[in-house]
Amino acid sequence: MTYPTHLIPTTVVGSYPQPDWLVDRGALAQHGVPRVAARDIWRVAEPWLEEAQDDATILAIAEMERAGIDIVSDGEIRRESYSNRFALALEGIDLERPGQVGRSGGGSTPVPRVVGPIRRKGPVEVRDAEFLIRHAGHATKITLPGPFTLSQQAENVFYADEEEMAMDYAVAVNEELRALKATGVDVVQLDEPWVRTAPEKAARWGLKAIDRALAGVQGPTIVHLCFGYAAMVRNKPAGYSFLAQLADSIAGQISIEAAQPRLDLGVLKELSGKTILLGVLDLNDPAVETAAAVAARLREGLLHIPAERLVAAPDCGMKYLPRERAWGKLRALADGAALVRRELAG
Repeated sequence: MTYPTHLIPTTVVGSYPQPDWLVDRGALAQHGVPRVAARDIWRVAEPWLEEAQDDATILAIAEMERAGIDIVSDGEIRRESYSNRFALALEGIDLERPGQVGRSGGGSTPVPRVVGPIRRKGPVEVRDAEFLIRHAGHATKITLPGPFTLSQQAENVFYADEEEMAMDYAVAVNEELRALKATGVDVVQLDEPWVRTAPEKAARWGLKAIDRALAGVQGPTIVHLCFGYAAMVRNKPAGYSFLAQLADSIAGQISIEAAQPRLDLGVLKELSGKTILLGVLDLNDPAVETAAAVAARLREGLLHIPAERLVAAPDCGMKYLPRERAWGKLRALADGAALVRRELAG
């Protein structure tokens, strides 16, 4: 199906909850958001894992469509995290000896260790996109980690500096994006949450890396920013340290988290010309939003951008939510957007 033409289409950011029969949520919680391999999260043995992941992906697509979502993903069901599936598939990574990066609160996190030139060896998510298209009746979207975030989630022991490494990541991401678009997927998205944690570096060379990753990619392209999964980050800042700069990006759409941090939506005026995926589902709130609450958040967005440039979305990925709650929130998203759409039609 082609990209929707009605006002305020709905979408997901990427991930959807993996079934408890597929992943051990306790093990996943211990890993946090894995940067390196976390094979112990899977409940299904390797010979049957791909088939089980396929079955869970079919369920995720069906649940998104049953909720009324216009642009669906594959739920990122096959991924241990939003980034490590792609990051660990590239040349130049020492898979046997992970690196370490420091945490802001102390300690360190295991990450990919870059020991040679970053290169794309071959397709990583192409089968995922093909599978999504075969099983979806609605428009489709597939996501990749962005080059800036990839560079910040790695220990560099090869490149002269981070910028050089990020640009090679950008080339690898670009090659994968082009292959994904060749499958017929409607929308591609780069996840770049780390631009806000290192805004000075993002301003110096992060935007250049993002544009290199998106160069020549046809159709709707998205850059997603957030403050982290609600399950991991409870207290979020009320503003982005790197956002207005994306007005100069070649990305057509910018996805932002707004509901949980109660973001001042006046910042949207700084992204003139961009379509905005507005996060209107607070994933930290255990209550399922009402359609009226979603509609109110969308109306607030319409005070700053026209309806033609507004897409309704969750704040972030829904990976860590219970499935019933995730579905309920998506249904509220669809119903709330439909309510505002009717109002705009008079």
